[in-house]
Amino acid sequence: MKIVSTEGFVVSTTKYGENSKILNIITKDYGLIGVISRGCMSNKSILRTVSEKFVYANFNINYKANKLSTLINADVINYFQYIKSDINLVGYLTYLTELVDNVYKQNDSSEIYNIFVSTLLKIEQQLDPLVLTNILEVKFLDYLGIGLSLDGCAKCGNKNIVSISHKQGGFLCKNCYDNSGFTNKNALKTIRLYYYVDINKISELNITNDTKMEIDNFLNHYYKDYTGLYIKSKEFLNNLKRY
Repeated sequence: MKIVSTEGFVVSTTKYGENSKILNIITKDYGLIGVISRGCMSNKSILRTVSEKFVYANFNINYKANKLSTLINADVINYFQYIKSDINLVGYLTYLTELVDNVYKQNDSSEIYNIFVSTLLKIEQQLDPLVLTNILEVKFLDYLGIGLSLDGCAKCGNKNIVSISHKQGGFLCKNCYDNSGFTNKNALKTIRLYYYVDINKISELNITNDTKMEIDNFLNHYYKDYTGLYIKSKEFLNNLKRY
C-alpha cells in the first residue's frame, strides 16, 4: 500500500457497512478503481461531501493495485454548479458518467478519462451539451472496437463521399451507397470534425439544428446496434430532445 494523489471523478457509490461507502472512481493515473471512504456517511465526517457521485477532485488515497484502496481526503477541482443547476444538464451528466463507466470496463486507455473530463468542463462552460455528447460518442467508438471509417469510403476507400452508413460503419461513395444513413453534406463534414476535433480547444459551437439531429440520430442507431451497451439514462436524454 502507498499513499498517492490522483485526479478523478466518482462514477458510482455503494453503501458499505453502517457509515461507509465504496466509491468507484475513474482516475487520470490508475484507471477505474474502488476506494473505501470510511465513516463518510457521518454528519461530522470530513469525507462526507467528497464521497458522492459526480465529484471531480484530487483524491489522496492509500492505494492498493487491483484491490480496494482507502480514501484519506480530497480537494474538489470543479463543483459543476452550472450543470447541477439544470435538470436537463444533469441528464447529460448522468448519461456521460454511465457511458464512460461502461467504456472503461472494455478498454482502460487513459485517453478515455481525458475525453470525458474535457467534455464535462466544456458543458460547464455553457457550450452545447448535445454536440459535446455526440463528439464524445464518436471518439469513444474507437475504444469499443467499432470506430467509424471517416477518411474515405468504408467499402472501397474512394474519397468522393456521398453518405454515411451505420450498416457499413462509415462513409460511402456514390458507387457503394446502400440507401442507409444520411446524405446531408454538412452533417457528413461535421461528424468527421467531431472525430478529429480537440475538445479542449473548442471555444464555440455553431451547428444547425438539422445537422445536430442527423448526427445524433445516426449515433443513437449505431450505438444501439453495435455497442451492446444498454444505458438507461439514454432514454431520459432522448425524451428531453422531443421537447
